[in-house]
Amino acid sequence: MSRPTDLVQGTLDLLILKVIALEPMHGWAIAQRIHQISGEVLQVGQGALYPALHKLEQNGWISAEWAQSENNRRAKYYTLTLDGRSALDQETAQWERLSTAITQVVRTV
Repeated sequence: MSRPTDLVQGTLDLLILKVIALEPMHGWAIAQRIHQISGEVLQVGQGALYPALHKLEQNGWISAEWAQSENNRRAKYYTLTLDGRSALDQETAQWERLSTAITQVVRTV
């Protein structure tokens, strides 16, 4: 049985894109926002978050630049790009199809 914090493969990209669509954020803030919005169910560790951010940046879906954080620390802020906005729309549609299909199976079997 999986733990409640396990994510379906590929959903971390969707969650990151959705969170930074709201506003540019640094990595720690992205993980905290996901945790907060999910009702403290989802926890994203650094070992998963930073490789995902790197991959999204390599895909051109997000851009990053260094800036001062709210704690006066230097942090890399991530912003959604136009390609990222398109990817977010596609990933959201795909997730909705998948979650609807799973829900139908769980409720009827």
